[in-house]
Amino acid sequence: MPVRLLLYEDNENLRNSLVSLLQWQADMELIAALPDAQTVVNDIEACKPDVILMDIDMPFTNGIAALKQVRNIHAELPVIMLTVFDDNENIFNSICAGANGYILKKNFDQIVPAVKDVLSGGAPMTGSVARKVLALFPRPAQHKSEEEQLLSIRETDILQLLIKGYSYKMVADELDIALETVRSHIKKIYKKLQVNSATEAIYKASKNKLV
Repeated sequence: MPVRLLLYEDNENLRNSLVSLLQWQADMELIAALPDAQTVVNDIEACKPDVILMDIDMPFTNGIAALKQVRNIHAELPVIMLTVFDDNENIFNSICAGANGYILKKNFDQIVPAVKDVLSGGAPMTGSVARKVLALFPRPAQHKSEEEQLLSIRETDILQLLIKGYSYKMVADELDIALETVRSHIKKIYKKLQVNSATEAIYKASKNKLV
């Protein structure tokens, strides 16, 4: 079955461009393209999307506020932020609110791969954004838990590549290991860091200077 997408974008011209892009994807189905997220909870109930593409700067309810509403009722529903903003505040607030990915609108060609990546458990980010994630927490390293100290060299390598914006497949190719091996390592990382997503793993690893 095609991936069901729900899009929020207030810029009409860009929204129409995104609609055209997504409608050409045989394995994706754009259920709705809306100019604001005032009714995001009801929209999700009506559309039952697999992935949400969320603009940040929208009238009435901005994308980060809408994301928080989504997380109150759907902890696991993938949400990718689509924005012109690559400043630390918006990146930080999006990650803390539970975003699964963060793609700059100027990187139009990354949107479709990002949807596929996030469904495989990835945390797609535009390269410049991924680099800024590393600089979000300049504070001294906190005491590491026993679980955090047990990250293997391979797990650290994988986290570093995820921070650079690599997909799971790209990680497998870079490290010359099987895709299923990458997924196995990711599950171990989640367990050790006590997180539930790649975005949270990147956030916690960066915060605690694990990579």
